[in-house]
Amino acid sequence: PSTSKQTVKMEEAARVYSDRKTAYKQQVENLLQTYTRVLVVDADNVTSNQMHQIRAALRGRAIVLMGKNTMLRYIMTQYAKTTGNAQYVKLAALCKLNVGLVFTNDDLREVRDLLLANRKEASARVGAIAPCDVTVPAGPTSLEPTQTSFFQALQIPTKINKGSIEILNDVQIITEGMKCGASEVALLNKLNIRPFSYGLVLKNIYDDGSIFGPSVLDLTESDIAEFIQDSITEIASLSMAAGFLTKAAIPHLIANAFKDCLAIAATTEYSFPQAKEMLEFLADPSKFAVASAAPAGGAAPAAAAAPEPEEEEEEEEADFDLFG
Repeated sequence: PSTSKQTVKMEEAARVYSDRKTAYKQQVENLLQTYTRVLVVDADNVTSNQMHQIRAALRGRAIVLMGKNTMLRYIMTQYAKTTGNAQYVKLAALCKLNVGLVFTNDDLREVRDLLLANRKEASARVGAIAPCDVTVPAGPTSLEPTQTSFFQALQIPTKINKGSIEILNDVQIITEGMKCGASEVALLNKLNIRPFSYGLVLKNIYDDGSIFGPSVLDLTESDIAEFIQDSITEIASLSMAAGFLTKAAIPHLIANAFKDCLAIAATTEYSFPQAKEMLEFLADPSKFAVASAAPAGGAAPAAAAAPEPEEEEEEEEADFDLFG
């Protein structure tokens, strides 16, 4: 076995790579050395012209790298062995299917937004997997009554209105994840509906050795603060229930100890400065009742000073007889 391993190593060392592969290997290693953040994106249905536009939009902020997955995995694995940094093996494992790598040191959310801004609308194609549901909206169309066969094949209710076909109800004709049929594609083209949009879709994020999903970029600072606060509360509850001291439980333990000291001071003659106000209240509750009533009583003189309304004098009844 040891001899066979040595033979493989000798063959690897003796293998001569083309200038194109050597230059590509050097490019990948330079990118790994320069950038610490990599966006792994899905490049399905992205045309060469659209890729050129994406590269232009990211110029100066990020670099898009495409290539064969086997070559990328090999280069990254060898680079991890050379540098002693095994974190690049995680990135190599993400190079599957039709993916590309976006290298950057900028804000990941801003780079993601640039990728989303460069998505392009596209027509449905026969046999293509639908990335979303497609619904034909109700309303008039520009199609002549002779073309009702397309709607009948898809069981779409229609009527003839002013010499053209009118769709009566919204109808979903394509479901996400299903293949687009010939009838559905023909109808969408006749209605001039471009239901899909394609671009580089973010799949995974590599950030200095850590890997996480794209949903992390949607978190705000308030979400992170709330998550940390909830975690601290759970740690404190678990710590107090288990009797295991942690930093999160110390404020609660101090507060509970202070309450116990107040209870002891209330039932004994022992006192300390922080319990003085409580003991005074227990000794003479009326004292605090007068103090709390003082602000309300202060408004009494002002109300008393207000002049009382004069009573209206009753008019004397006239001395006359209604019936003479």
